[in-house]
Amino acid sequence: MRHPFLTSTAVALATAVLAACGGSSDGSGDGGGKPAAGGTPSAVAPPAPSVAGPAASPAGTRATKPGATPKAPAGDVTPATGSFTKKQKEYLTDRVPKGMDPAAVLQTGQETCDRLRYLVKADRNIAVGAIVSGEVADAEPAVAHLCPQHQDLVDEAALGYADGTHEGATIRPGGYRAPSPTKACSWQLTGADGKELESGSSDTGEQVEITVPQSARTFTSTGCYAWLPQGDDR
Repeated sequence: MRHPFLTSTAVALATAVLAACGGSSDGSGDGGGKPAAGGTPSAVAPPAPSVAGPAASPAGTRATKPGATPKAPAGDVTPATGSFTKKQKEYLTDRVPKGMDPAAVLQTGQETCDRLRYLVKADRNIAVGAIVSGEVADAEPAVAHLCPQHQDLVDEAALGYADGTHEGATIRPGGYRAPSPTKACSWQLTGADGKELESGSSDTGEQVEITVPQSARTFTSTGCYAWLPQGDDR
């Protein structure tokens, strides 16, 4: 079940942030991308072009996975005018399909950085939750190369859980909170023998907190949107 992470309070705050920031970046921030139309920051980032990892062929050339879009060689990734910085080139490496303007691919990463910047000003939990849920897509490479000041958001998101079923080694004991669940939020924790350890639900839309025990082997969540680690569990 997909649910917008922005609560009514956060929406109002985010709107104010966008009004203060204007319709586009001044170029001194995360990369100059424009926010989504309508005045509120959209947590959904445009999907970055599909990335096919390089693989060495017997002749020493890069092999392309069947059906994957061939990527332009790093040496061919140059803008129509001006030049890319070292970090921008690193972000674009193996991300630009042949024949595509690399500046358009770079813009995708810059917009991801802009959205994180707007969201974190409104509410840090919103920004982290949007990464956890995947509503801000490809945040990790964009942050690593274009806006490293947001690395803490990516690091925290890596320890969170989106709605769905998580099993085995992906289960990390500790305290978690769902800052903005839907009114149909429910969860269940089970042990190695499938025995239920804990379950619950909430119809208030208010923050929910749980503790995942060491014995948990499966964690299932529906309608809670994103669970973030608490305190020392970050």
